[in-house]
Formats: sequence, C-alpha cells, structure tokens
Amino acid sequence: MRLVNFSVTNFRSITSAHKIAISDTTVLIGKNNEGKSNLLKSVQVAMELLQQHAFEERRGIRRTYRDEDSPYFWKRDFPIQLQDRKSVNQTIFKLEFLLNDDEINDFKKVIGSNLNGSLPLEIRISKDNEAEIKLNKTGKNTKTLSSKSGKIAEFVARRIYFNYIPAVRTDKEAIDVISKMLSQELRVLEQDDAYLDALKTILDLQKPILEDLANRLQVPLQEFLPSIKGVKIEIPETSRRSGLRRDFNVIIDDGTPTNIEYKGDGVKSLAALALLKSTKRHSGASIIAIEEPESHLHPGAIHQLNEIINVLSESNQVIITTHNPLFVDRTDIRTNIIISDGKATPAKNVASIRDLLGIKASDNLTNANYALVVEGEEDKTSLNALLPHLSEKIAKAIKNNMFVIEPIGGAGNLSYKLSLLKNSLCVTHTLLDNDDAGRKAYEKAETDRLIGVKSCTMINCLGMTDSEFEDCINVDVYKDEILENSGVSLNSAAFKNNQKWSNRIKNTYMSQGKPWNDKVEREIKGIVSQCVKKNPDKALNEHKRNSVDALVTALEQIIKS
Repeated sequence: MRLVNFSVTNFRSITSAHKIAISDTTVLIGKNNEGKSNLLKSVQVAMELLQQHAFEERRGIRRTYRDEDSPYFWKRDFPIQLQDRKSVNQTIFKLEFLLNDDEINDFKKVIGSNLNGSLPLEIRISKDNEAEIKLNKTGKNTKTLSSKSGKIAEFVARRIYFNYIPAVRTDKEAIDVISKMLSQELRVLEQDDAYLDALKTILDLQKPILEDLANRLQVPLQEFLPSIKGVKIEIPETSRRSGLRRDFNVIIDDGTPTNIEYKGDGVKSLAALALLKSTKRHSGASIIAIEEPESHLHPGAIHQLNEIINVLSESNQVIITTHNPLFVDRTDIRTNIIISDGKATPAKNVASIRDLLGIKASDNLTNANYALVVEGEEDKTSLNALLPHLSEKIAKAIKNNMFVIEPIGGAGNLSYKLSLLKNSLCVTHTLLDNDDAGRKAYEKAETDRLIGVKSCTMINCLGMTDSEFEDCINVDVYKDEILENSGVSLNSAAFKNNQKWSNRIKNTYMSQGKPWNDKVEREIKGIVSQCVKKNPDKALNEHKRNSVDALVTALEQIIKS
C-alpha cells in the first residue's frame, strides 16, 4: 500500500494544497512562514485521525477533539482569518492509497467488496471538532463501500506505519519518536495468542490488588460521604497495552553510558533520525515525515543524513521540509513541492527552486539540471562536439540549456566543484582521466560523499594501465595540424606505445628536439580539441572509444526527457 496523493484545505496557513503527488521522496520547500511545516503537520494529523477513527470504530466509541492535546483542535488548526465567516468552516483532508494485488484480495476478504486498487478517503472536521471519514469514490459500488467507512478506515489504519519527526528535537521529541516506533513494532504482538494469554494473566494478577486498593479507599471515603456505594480502580485495556509498548529508557554509550536526555542536541537529533534506517520493511504504507532534517547537524553529518534518507526511501515513503539544497530531488523536479501564499504546487523547473532557496547560480547553470564535470577546457570543447553527434537525447538537453559541461581546471579541484554544483541543484556526472591524479581525485570526492561509482566514468582504454581523454581520439584527425603548427611528426616510435597520451606526446616532441613545458602541452591539447570540433564523426579511435560510449549511456540514463 502506498499513499499516492494528498490534499488539504483550510489547515492553519494552508488554504489549498490539491492532489500533491507523494513519491518515494517528496521535498517541501518554501521561505520561512510560508507553511512548509503546516503542510507536513497536516499529513500527520490526517494519519492520526484515520488511526484513531479505526480504533474507536472497533470499540464503538465516538470521540470529539476538544482540547489542545488532540490531533486536531478547530480553534487552533482552522485558519484564524477564516474562523468568523459563515460559509464552509471545515478542514478537509484527502488521502488516496494504492493497493497491490495481495492487498486488493485482503480488502475483498475483510470488507466484502471489490476494489480496483485505488482507495481515496476523505476526512472532514468542523467547528464541533467531530471527524467524519468517508470513501471519496465514484462508481457502482460507492454506496455499499461508503456504508463500510469504519471498517475501511480500520483496514487502512492497520496497514499504516507513520513516523513524524519535528524540527525541534529535544530529548522529549527524540524519545517520542522512538516511543512511537517501538509502539508500532510491538503492536504486531497483539495478534499473537501467546501474547494475548500473557495480557490476560497480567489482568488476572492485577485484579485482586486493584480490588483490595479500592476497598481500602472505599472505607475512609464512606465515613465522609455515606452515599458512596462503592469504589472501583481499573487499568483500561488500552493503557495496559500502551504501557507495555512504551515504557523504556534509551542509554547511549559514547565512552560514558548516559541517558539520551543528557546528551547534546546533535546526538538527540541523529538518534531520532538514524534509528529509522534500521526499521524493517512493513507491508502496507510506511511513511516517514521529517521536518528540517538538517536541524542541529554540522555539514558532515548532513551528508550522512542525506544518505540515510536515500536508503529510507527504498522501502518507505519519505516526506521532508527543508531549506538545504542538498535534500532537493534533482532527478525528478516535480517531487519538490513549493509552498507559497498558503498554496502548494509541484516545482516546474530547477530555476524556480534556486530562486526560492536564494541560490545564485553562474550564468551557464541558470537553467541547467545536469552537469558533466570534466578536467579541462579542451575536454569541454571536444565533448560539446562529440556528445550531440553520439546522442539525440544529449543534443536536445544541450540545446535547451538543461545540460552543461563544467571544466574544473585539473582533477585536484573535483571535490570543490562537485560541492558547488550540488548546492546549485545540478545532477552531476564526472569524467576523469585514469591516471594518478584522476584516481586520487575520485577517492577524495568519494570520501567527501560527493561522488560514487554510478556517477563517474573513468577513461579506461583497452590495453593501457594509465589513459586520458586524448587517448580516445583518432590520431589521424589531428596529426597533420600538429605537423603544420609545430613541425612534429606523430608517426614516430615515441608516440606509438601504451603509455598515456601526455607522456607519449611529450616524448615525441623531445625526441624531435622540440621544447616542452606546460604551455606547449596546453597548446597541443587545444589543437586536438579544435580538430575534434571540426570532425566529430571521425574523431573517436574505434579501438579505444569504449569509455566515451559508456559515458553516453550513463548520461542518457540520468537525463529526463
């Protein structure tokens, strides 16, 4: 089961958020006081109302929400500016769940009705603080299904695992998060016969003690109030179950075993967040809502946390609010929801997100979603000619300014450049020479959590220990230009071996009595790149082009058409 859409009308500062698509990871972004937290809170309130409705329906209870501790309280949660109007004064939540085949079969067994997989529920709550939950579906079975709203709510509620983590994570909030998780993990025991027998044993053992205490209390009370006929002390079944699920301490040993309430804010924050990574996969809708995950964390920990969120999204639906560009989903822009003026809408492009977060991108990155990081300007010139020739998809992305090639001026600058690009909300891929400098740059960027195997292509030419971009280029494309400009022939033995290109070209120049320095090398690379630009269809060496072809495949996979 998955939550696929969520809508809310008239909740705190949110007047309208219609049919927000909930993905594996959904990111809520907006300026301060625009309503990000309120939208996330509305998801929590809707989930709690649904679960409480199911619990009460099961026990024949009808509850109204009349105090500040309730999930919903009209005077607090209905928009203040609208409370005096005489027209519609309801808060409306809409949740659409999608069931898999097994859940559709379970639904038929439990509810006794067929379902096509979509299960839209509507929760309305008005000034009387009474929640009304109904199926919001059209079709021939609507009337029958609507009469079973209580059973349907219970069906859904039993399959929801929802965790909400607020931005202010004191020890109380951290404990509350763990408490809710513990409660949800342990609730599966309540369907176990041995556990239920144990609860009955506890009840039987408690009963005489509670009766004795009640009798001892009755005697002095009757002395003052003779009309009292009896006193009874009982522990409600729900409290007994809840107590068994929620009474615990969290001791963290970082050299000194200490209760979590005495640890620092960073530890409390990570305790609440990192614990979620180890939760087992539940059948049903498992949703984790996190408000400002970056709160209380230093930059290094934020990168670690982003990895945790990525892992969580593989088996849970994660909804977060953030001001930090690191958490923005760069691969699917519409999963980022912009909150502004009491409304919520999917982001249309990366530029709107950059503007909202106050990110000042360089001119060539203004509209770019994707960036290929290369070592030098010459690589950029060559690839700007080669890639459109090799891929229509990449050609279209370059033409629309969605894709750019960013040189870094040497492999040693890789980590710094990747960090800037991530903060500019670009999806990056890196092309590196397979030599000492390229390998060291990759290792450092990997340690800094800025790159991985999937986001990097190394120039690995067949039969060569070290290789670089120019090794992929057909020498026939540029040898005549080099001969004309410098009088050096590349038909020499010094150029025909398995060393990397820069060593071969250096040895060739020196063997023919030519000066060699960094300036000369740059000039030759410039000649090669201009020749590639003029002849992209003939530029690649058929026997050593494998890395360029692999690069094209990798780029086509990340670019969304």
